[in-house]
Amino acid sequence: MPVTDAVPELARARARGLGHPASVFWGAVSLFGLELLSRGRLLPGITNWTFDAWRMGPWERGEQEMLDALAAAMPPEARALALSDAPPYQVPDRRELVRAFLDAMADSWPRTPAAAWVTGQPEFSTMAANHVPHLREWAKEVAVGRDAGVRVSLRVDLDRLLPGADDKVAVTVVVRDGDEPSRVWEAGELWTADTSGGSPAAKAQTRLALRRGARVWPPLERLVTAEVPDMLLADDAELRELLGDAVPQLAAAGIEVLWPAEVVRDLTARLTVTSVSPSSSAPAVLSLEGLLGLRWRAALGGQDLTDAELDQLAEARRPVVRLRDKWVLVDEKVIAKIRRRDVRLSGADALRVALAGQAEIDGQWIDAAIPEWLESLRERIAAPVPPARDAEAPAGLKATLRHYQLAGLAWLERLTGHGLGACLADDMGLGKTITLISLCLKRNEDPRTAGPTLVVCPASMLPTWQREAERFAPSLAVRRFHGSSRDLDGLGPSTVVLTTYGTARKDRERLASLRWSLVCADEAQHIKNPYSATAAALRDFRALARVALTGTPVENHLADLWALLDWTTPGLLGPLKTFKTRYARPVETGEDPQAAQRLAAVIRPFVLRRLKSDPGIAPELPPKTESDHVVALSREQAGLYEAVVRETLDLITASDGITRRGLVLKLLTSLKTICNHPAQYLKEGPAARTAGRSGKLALLDELLDVIRSEAGSVLVFTQYVGMARLLERHLAGRGIPAQLLHGGTPVPERQAMVDRFQRGNVPVFLLSLKAAGTGLTLTRAGHVVHFDRWWNPAVEEQATDRAYRIGQTQPVQVHRIITEGTVEDKIAQILATKRDLAESVLTSGPTALTELTDDELTDLVSLRGPA
Repeated sequence: MPVTDAVPELARARARGLGHPASVFWGAVSLFGLELLSRGRLLPGITNWTFDAWRMGPWERGEQEMLDALAAAMPPEARALALSDAPPYQVPDRRELVRAFLDAMADSWPRTPAAAWVTGQPEFSTMAANHVPHLREWAKEVAVGRDAGVRVSLRVDLDRLLPGADDKVAVTVVVRDGDEPSRVWEAGELWTADTSGGSPAAKAQTRLALRRGARVWPPLERLVTAEVPDMLLADDAELRELLGDAVPQLAAAGIEVLWPAEVVRDLTARLTVTSVSPSSSAPAVLSLEGLLGLRWRAALGGQDLTDAELDQLAEARRPVVRLRDKWVLVDEKVIAKIRRRDVRLSGADALRVALAGQAEIDGQWIDAAIPEWLESLRERIAAPVPPARDAEAPAGLKATLRHYQLAGLAWLERLTGHGLGACLADDMGLGKTITLISLCLKRNEDPRTAGPTLVVCPASMLPTWQREAERFAPSLAVRRFHGSSRDLDGLGPSTVVLTTYGTARKDRERLASLRWSLVCADEAQHIKNPYSATAAALRDFRALARVALTGTPVENHLADLWALLDWTTPGLLGPLKTFKTRYARPVETGEDPQAAQRLAAVIRPFVLRRLKSDPGIAPELPPKTESDHVVALSREQAGLYEAVVRETLDLITASDGITRRGLVLKLLTSLKTICNHPAQYLKEGPAARTAGRSGKLALLDELLDVIRSEAGSVLVFTQYVGMARLLERHLAGRGIPAQLLHGGTPVPERQAMVDRFQRGNVPVFLLSLKAAGTGLTLTRAGHVVHFDRWWNPAVEEQATDRAYRIGQTQPVQVHRIITEGTVEDKIAQILATKRDLAESVLTSGPTALTELTDDELTDLVSLRGPA
């Protein structure tokens, strides 16, 4: 019976356990052989004659032990021989019988692709071994030394490691008998015939093994050519290789590297934030300008090394160091860290490391340990926003704070109490102003934080701040620092100074000469450009704490967020260039999914963002309905649109660089004004005819007729003052009461216009988006019309929030007017269906669209007919 047929029968006999003792035993051997084959134990067997065969191997120590155990358990029936008439009888050795059976399994088993994978020689695997004599040399090298005869190891003798730069370490060649693993010699003994018993085959196999090893670790070449390959003196570089990549490569070649058992391998390095002076006590309030240290600390067996031991390691130039009466294997990377273990940190840097739990070192993020006092601070500021039940309104506040305002107050008090800044980024209309006023009162209750407060805001918001402060906190002395009234004398602890961003730039030195308890930047997106004169002025103002108020912490890019937080908490996010490399670029491109998580861990404690739509925030707000009204271009508009596209695209195709970008911006502006009204694009004067020339204007007339019939009020936003004036003239011609607010409207007149609208005297309020998109409360309006689209939906939402805010009692309907088939229509589709793209590209404004290819630009602006 062929072996391939016998093995399944024997295996079944073993499984049943009821067969003949010989069948049961050889069934056990069969199962062991199958297990060996599944591990790829397959080697070519070479003989001194022409017949070669596959055999089982190489053998691991555990497999050798299993082989011995099977041989010892062989019953007499499994090796009984038939009597013959020609004695004497020679009974084979039991171990040799088991090996012969396993080799027969290896050679008789089907030659499959798996065998090619094991041997690397498909030809040898698919043909009978004795039919490929040209592969015998390859087969000898594969087989000899792997399991037949000997196993070769390299033993590192650290006792030979002596002080001195020129000393080398002895690496001794050790040979083990492949059949009897307990028989071990040093190579020098093997080459002495009287002690080893003399084995030319073992010597040949040892040299073959060393030759294989030399291919992956070249220093062994010195032993291959040596008369007696007994010992190699390895220098530090060669020793480091034995600590690294050479070990697995040598193992693959059948050579094991042996280190002394007493060698310690658990030397580790960890990054730790420490005080500059070990004896300094933990600060009660972290000084952002203070210095701390970032240090690599080494530990051996989990115990930190002393400074003297660290110095000893740092000065070491060897891969093995004697430390604490032990030999310690030292990774070069650990040594490199210890040598540069001291790095100075600002307080803000240390706080960033504490919040993220990691520090960036040479472009890599590494876990860092922090001291107990810094961990305590981290836990306090990173804790969730305190619930309203745990917060208490200041005694001097003449108002009842909503639950989320109380929570926001407690959050602000916690951060500013530690000398840290904060960005309150609640939705427009959720009461950021009264929350900040409450914070002023709270800080005045504590002598450590009491002092004058400076509020910097747009000019349009000065009246709102003064009215609300005087109404809700009469104990505060409110003073305007604006226009001709610029008095800073005699400021008391309860004084609140109100100024504008323009005045802050002009009187930068006077405002910077005072020490403020708190500086607040309202509508803080005004400082999103860190290189602007406004941002530079506010950075000069000295304060115990800074607070930014904004409904849009990120208008265009993550750099906006950096600008806000670098003002409130200087240094928290590092320099702008580093921030872009470390966070902004990986987050915005998606190349590092962990970057967003690291950034969130750092900024989350300093930014409180709540939306009106969040559950439980503002349940008293009425519903808001948003509608897109798609209108057709008039014949005049369509003709102008196609002509401008055709002419300008030809110019754009023939240009490049800054000229091309300028032409693209001009094209986009021209098309948007044509979509609004031909008179706006053609710059016609006050006598221009308006009716019947614009699909948008016709729809606006219809909307206004319906709204007026319901005695409603409406806000109409446009980004172009010229279009707003044209609408004002058109409505006046129709006899519809309307008023226009734009960037040139004086501050007193702005407030008067707001009051007239809120009283219901003027039902239509025309507003320039840039000048009136923030800072106004116009809850009389039940309708908001966006006559033209802005590139950033967040800006439109801010404008809508002039009406949809706390105090609004009627449903709000938002109307967006879009011209069909135009660039407006295409942008609206992107905003509606590709929000991610809108946030990453379109919020950059039209500038991002200047980078489109000619084909992409043509697709964007070409006029399309109805779908």
